[in-house]
Amino acid sequence: MEFLGNHILSIDQFDKDDIVKVFLIAEKMIPYANREKKTRVLQGAILSNMFFEASTRTRISFGSAFNLLGGEVRETTGIEASSLAKGESLYDTARVLSGYSDLIVMRHPEKNSVQEFSEASRVPVINAGDGENEHPSQALLDLFTIKLELESKGKSIDGSNIALVGDLKFGRAVHSLCKALNLFENISFNLISPEQLKLPPEIRQDLVYNGMKINEFNSIESGIGDVDIIYVTRVQEERFDSPKEANKYKGLLKLNQNIYTENCEPNTVIMHPLPRDSRPDANELDTDMNENPNLAIYRQTDNGLLVRMALISLILGVDQTLSDYDEDISWVSSKKSN
Repeated sequence: MEFLGNHILSIDQFDKDDIVKVFLIAEKMIPYANREKKTRVLQGAILSNMFFEASTRTRISFGSAFNLLGGEVRETTGIEASSLAKGESLYDTARVLSGYSDLIVMRHPEKNSVQEFSEASRVPVINAGDGENEHPSQALLDLFTIKLELESKGKSIDGSNIALVGDLKFGRAVHSLCKALNLFENISFNLISPEQLKLPPEIRQDLVYNGMKINEFNSIESGIGDVDIIYVTRVQEERFDSPKEANKYKGLLKLNQNIYTENCEPNTVIMHPLPRDSRPDANELDTDMNENPNLAIYRQTDNGLLVRMALISLILGVDQTLSDYDEDISWVSSKKSN
């Protein structure tokens, strides 16, 4: 794909070479993310972070990524804080905001809304999640994490065994990750979910079409043995018709240290796109896993910063000029890696 000046709306836009390119640039971002040096390559550029649905990591990491490249960030959070609450169309919002911005990152609760917004925007738009549809930057950071975690154990994505656990029906991070993994070879998927929250048929069919092996389970204990990666997701309660409907599935699939020890290989990596629901009635990934060295959820979030810096630099055409704007940091950094 051509990154320069283009929207990032779906993981379908990427081929394997595109993903390799993003990862190579992401690795170049490590000194800046670790506060070893700073760059002002985007000085004067403005990112509009338009989050019409709740977010912590995605919103702040995109803003931090832009700041670390030297740019400035403007934010709107919640539909009620925007003119959309007054009946303004996505078209008008896009036409106006793109006049104030060099790049827009947008999250919206409705499927295909970011696509509609991008068609009216005069600057590139990155999809930060549109309903249960997609979350392409999450898929890229998840894939980057899987790559690094497996390489540290002498393995690769090709030929790996991955368990997807939880709400596979509404989990947009799972949907985009499956699409990204379709670019690789000979992956075995253990799909672990309640019957009513199974992976959408079209995504499952694409995996089968691309030669992936599919196993389906409705209990976590039976599906996490002999896998390289366990990718846990929460029940996406905001996608259900009512809290009562969502509550039927909370707590049905829980991973804790005891279940992990009894059923998993010793080096099995645990991932989660976050937020994890730590309330007692849900608790799909127990806090007793926090000291497990194979828990990669915070390495995931760190990798998200790198990948989002890479995407921004590629879209705005500064990926090859980062070092031209390098400076030493002027403060004492106490940033520690996991």
